[in-house]
Amino acid sequence: MKCPYCLKLNNKVIDSRLGKNTQSIRRRRECLECGMRFTTRETVERIPITIIKKDGRREAFSKEKIRKGLKKACEKRKISVNAIDQFIDDLEIILRESGEKEMLSDIVGEKIMDWLHKLDEVAYVRFASVYRNFKNADDFVTELNSMRL
Repeated sequence: MKCPYCLKLNNKVIDSRLGKNTQSIRRRRECLECGMRFTTRETVERIPITIIKKDGRREAFSKEKIRKGLKKACEKRKISVNAIDQFIDDLEIILRESGEKEMLSDIVGEKIMDWLHKLDEVAYVRFASVYRNFKNADDFVTELNSMRL
């Protein structure tokens, strides 16, 4: 690890602890050349999850893309950004624990819809309208009627 101050490689770890999310290790280091201290974080390098889209295209799983869609669906609702971020972290863990390197977008979308359905009906319908590609008001009515059952 290079010192960010003098760019030398000679340093030692003086403290290690779990990061806030318990998915990383925070290390406090001291450069043996210039004496400056700095912090590094160590995380496990993960194998990327590939999402197979409805049209057959493949793309990397993107927490940011899901976050963007959920923030839009939850706009002006009483749903905190922390709740959204926690759900996305939990979703990634579930997908990784499946052991699959490729996942159908339908599976991911349904997991998101299940979570939203339990959390907030308005956010759920907003997300469903985009995810299920509603074409007109009848599509909304059909979805709302299915929620009442």
